[in-house]
Amino acid sequence: MGEVKDETTNFFSLRFESYISFSSSKVVHLQNKSATLKSTNRVFLFLFFILIFACSTSDPVVEEVIPESLMVPSSMTFSANYNSQLVNINSNVSWQINNSSNWITVNPTSGTNNGITTVAVLANVDPTERIADLIITGGQLSRTLQIIQAAAEQQVTTPSGTLDSNQPPSENFDLSTWKLSIPLNEGDGTATDISVSGLNNGYENSSFFYTASDGGMVFKCPVAGYKTSTNTSYTRVELREMLRGTNTSISTQGVNKNNWVFGSAPQEDKNAAAAYDGEMNATLAVNHVTTTGNSSHIGRVIIGQIHANNDEPIRIYYRKLRDNNLGSIYFAHEPTDGNGSEQWHEMIGSRSNSADNPEDGIALDEIFSYRIKVVGDILTVTIIREGKQDVVKTINMVNSGFNVGGQYMYFKAGVYHVNNSGNDDDYAQATFYALEKSHTTN
Repeated sequence: MGEVKDETTNFFSLRFESYISFSSSKVVHLQNKSATLKSTNRVFLFLFFILIFACSTSDPVVEEVIPESLMVPSSMTFSANYNSQLVNINSNVSWQINNSSNWITVNPTSGTNNGITTVAVLANVDPTERIADLIITGGQLSRTLQIIQAAAEQQVTTPSGTLDSNQPPSENFDLSTWKLSIPLNEGDGTATDISVSGLNNGYENSSFFYTASDGGMVFKCPVAGYKTSTNTSYTRVELREMLRGTNTSISTQGVNKNNWVFGSAPQEDKNAAAAYDGEMNATLAVNHVTTTGNSSHIGRVIIGQIHANNDEPIRIYYRKLRDNNLGSIYFAHEPTDGNGSEQWHEMIGSRSNSADNPEDGIALDEIFSYRIKVVGDILTVTIIREGKQDVVKTINMVNSGFNVGGQYMYFKAGVYHVNNSGNDDDYAQATFYALEKSHTTN
């Protein structure tokens, strides 16, 4: 019985161990299966999130940036009269116009995107051109519109009345004691002289000497051309005083009845000359000066002289530099040999090659007058402008060598073109509206 019990006990013990072994194996199997499922789930979730992320991270939408734009004209030109013009403003931003000039009005002064505004100018009563800037701003941009208004037209009259544009210069001016030089070949390689009689026989030349549309007497001289002599460096369209008139039996040069002397000259010379002392008055406008050539030549022209035997007691210059709006007036006094160096006298502005715009200068086409007066050894030069104080300069020529025997004088007026380095077709031009002279006679 004890053996049966042991066998029974062993049977149940073996069955129990077998069951435990089976159960443990199953548990391990289930645990392994659960681990596999968890791993699979993790992979699935990882792939799912990658897919979601991939779907949600497409390229972002970039908004297009349009650059600012603001376009206006750079300049506008107006006549001297009251008038207005339309201005197109091409823009994609809001804009505003700033105007600091009291002779310009703008309407409207602001807008958005493309627009049109009206710019109006008051009448210009001054004889000089005027310029101002309108500043147009929009966004980060700024533009400048320059407004240019022409000078007032001048009404020209002479002591004898209004000039006639249909007549040659000799009908509007007393040219009975003048001859003319123009830069055409006379046949011997020198400039052509138009005699007193020829000049007063209705002479005109459309290239050099003619009557302007306002009746003025035009002198126009190019850089290139023939000179009056081999000793002269520059071209000219210029009148030369001839006190003999049409009496060609009297020599052009010398102390004789064709020329005059200073009142301080020896009495013998005063008796031999046509007259002594002198005064010349001219009213004119310089219309054009050169913009090419050497810096010492650009923009200068001689508009009046007293010429002696070989020297000039006075040469009056007008000069306007290329970048200036206004011109200067100055003169040279050249003593005779052995009596000192040439002297320069500035009257309005500076004669410098790099002068700033002269504050009180004279514009092209602005009418002014000059007076050259000699009494004895005293030379007085006067610049006259309407509405402004006269500019006067006096020098004593007692030591200049012109008060000795044998020195004779004559006036010159017109355009002596002291630029021989500019372009051949560059030119100087002046229009005279009055020209008178007088002397003291014995």
